[in-house]
Order: sequence, then structure tokens, then C-alpha cells
Amino acid sequence: MNHHNLITRITLVLLLCIATPSFAKIFYSKNEAMELAFGKTATVEVLSLFPDEQQQAKIQDLAKTKLESGMFSFYVGKEQGKVLGYAAIESITVRTKPETLMIVLTPEGELRNITTLAFHEPPEYQPPERWFEQLYKRAIADMDFNKGVDGIAGATLSTRAALTSVRKVMGIYQVMIKEGNN
Repeated sequence: MNHHNLITRITLVLLLCIATPSFAKIFYSKNEAMELAFGKTATVEVLSLFPDEQQQAKIQDLAKTKLESGMFSFYVGKEQGKVLGYAAIESITVRTKPETLMIVLTPEGELRNITTLAFHEPPEYQPPERWFEQLYKRAIADMDFNKGVDGIAGATLSTRAALTSVRKVMGIYQVMIKEGNN
């Protein structure tokens, strides 16, 4: 490759990087997320779940969404053998790019916390942490804009995606852990 050709390619790459706005923002690594969910001293185990067809149908009915996979993982936080809670890391496409949330449930399956781990859409579309707070302690059936969940102007798609992820995680917990006695 000659010198002129190399400079042309480098210039083209730099122009593409400048011309394409990049909004990708990663807030926490997986290890940092687990520490946020359960504290520094907790041990975290992975619980892999494989719902059968009947369980998948029940989860989809509860969650009001289709499951994309036949496998699901919860991160189970424990301290001295006692379960502190269950965390799930969910990535879902908002418009054209993903948001990744950590959804934390209590040992009884109530929504305790939602943390945005990564958001790749423009920042103005990201729901603020205070928006998530209205969802805490709500039943899965009440995770709906028609049941008192407030929307956010300009962030409709990302809030809808977040609600879908929360319902999915709560549905999987209810069917596979609460009813399945895992």
C-alpha cells in the first residue's frame, strides 16, 4: 500500500468518526453492577433457567411480551447463605440501539431497584433514575402506562422498553423461582 493511499484511508476513517455522532454510554461494568445490587461483601451466583414451552407461555402472558430466548440468567446475591435478592441484566433495543438495565428483585420477587448500565441512544431519550422509582414495589400487573405509570415526553420508547424488561424479569421470577421452587 502506498503512502498516499494510507493517508486517504486514515482521513476517511477520521471523517466518518467525526460525522457520526456517538452516544454510547456505559455507566457500570458487570462487577460494579453486582456490587451496587448486593453490596461489597455478598457472594453472587449465576442461576441459569430454561423454561419449558408451558412456562414460556405463562411468562409471556404475565410479561405481555415474547421471550427471545429459551435461557435466562439471574444473578443471586447471598450473604452467609441467605438470599439478598435476584438481579437480571436486560438489553433491549429502544429505537435502533440498545439500553442495558440491571433489574433487581427482593428475595420475594418485588422490584427493588433498576440501574441503567449502558445507554446507546441520545442521552435525552434516557429515562432518569427518578422515573424508575415509581415502579418499585408495584405488582407485575400494574407495570403499565394504563395503570398509573407516568410516561416521559421525548422518552416514550425507552420507558416502554424499560417496562417491558421489568415485566419480563418479574414474570420469569414468578414462574421459574416462586412457582418453580428453584
